[in-house]
Amino acid sequence: MDLPTPLAWLVDQASVSSGPDRFLAELGSRLLADGLPLAGGALTLAVPHPIIARRTWLWRAETGAVIEALSFAGGSLDLAGHDWLVGLGPVQQDMIGAALDSPMLGWAATRPFDPADIDRLRQVARFVAAPLAALAARAALTALLEAYLGRRSATRVQAGALSRGSGETIRAVLLCADLRGFTALSEAADPATTIAALDAWFDRVAGAVHAFGGEVLKFIGDGVLAIFPVTGSPTAACEAALRAIAAARAGMAHLDTARQTQGLPPLPFGAALHLGEILWGNIGAADRLDFTAIGPAVNLVSRLEGLCRPLGRSVLISGAVAAETATPLVPLGEHVLRGIAAPCAVFTLLDA
Repeated sequence: MDLPTPLAWLVDQASVSSGPDRFLAELGSRLLADGLPLAGGALTLAVPHPIIARRTWLWRAETGAVIEALSFAGGSLDLAGHDWLVGLGPVQQDMIGAALDSPMLGWAATRPFDPADIDRLRQVARFVAAPLAALAARAALTALLEAYLGRRSATRVQAGALSRGSGETIRAVLLCADLRGFTALSEAADPATTIAALDAWFDRVAGAVHAFGGEVLKFIGDGVLAIFPVTGSPTAACEAALRAIAAARAGMAHLDTARQTQGLPPLPFGAALHLGEILWGNIGAADRLDFTAIGPAVNLVSRLEGLCRPLGRSVLISGAVAAETATPLVPLGEHVLRGIAAPCAVFTLLDA
C-alpha cells in the first residue's frame, strides 16, 4: 500500500517511539513537512495514578519543543491541551476511541483548517490508534510503577532489573522517620481518622523528601525510609537531606496547629539521617520481589532513629553526615546502637 509519509511512519515505526513526547514531536514534524499548516499539537493520555488524572504533551511547531502539563483528579477532560492550542490558532481535535478516558489528539493551525486539512487529520487519527495504544500502555505501566516504587526504582525495574538478588551498591544519605505514640492513637481512633492522620503525615515527609531530590523507598506502618543518592559530592546529598528534614518539621508544625483547632492531638515524630553504602535492588521470594535497600547503613539509621525517644530529640544525625555538612549541629556523644559493632557519634540540630 502506497501511504503518505506520515501514515507510513505511523504503521511502521511510531509504536517504538521512546515516549509520548517524542511520538507527538515526530508526528507533528512529519505532518508539517507534508504540507499541513500546523502551529502546534497536543496529546492527552489518561494515567492510573493516585492524584494525576491525565498527562498532556504540548508540541510547538516553531521550535520543535515539547512540554508536559498535568491534569489532576476532578479537572476537565482536556483543559490544558485545548486551551493551549486555542492560544496558537484554529483547533482540530480528535478523540482516539469512544470512552471518556480515551486519548485525545489535537492540532492548532497557522490559518483556518480547510476541509481537505480536516480530512487528512481525521485519517491520521484513525492510523494513530494502534501505536498510541502501545504508548498509552507503556505510560500507564510507568505511572503505576512510579506510584508504588518511586521514580528511580521504577526506572530500574522497567530497564529489566527483575532478577532476585540483582542490584547495585550506591552511596546515599538515608532518612528514617517514625511517628511517636501512633499505636495508642490508632487504638483510640476509628480507622478513617487513623488513615487520615497517616496520610497527612506521609504527605509532609514524602513531599519534603521529593522536593529536595530524594526518593521514598518504603512506608513501614507509620514509618518512612528514604534515600538521597550521592550523585556528585556527599556534601550536596547531606545538605539536601537536612533541608528535607527542616521542610518536614515545618509541615508537621503547621499540621499540628490545624489538628489542635480540631481538638485532635499532635503527631510528634522522630527522624534520623546517616550517610553510607547500601545495596539497592531486588530482594524477596522467587515470585514476589521488593525493590528496596539493605545493608549495615540501613540498620544503623533505623537504630539511630530509635534513640530519638530516649535522648529526647526529634532529629538525630550520624557522625558520617555531620562530617559532610557545614550546618551547625549539637554533639550528643557516642552511643552504642543495638546490633551495630562500633559506637556511633550522634548529633542533633540546634532546635531539635
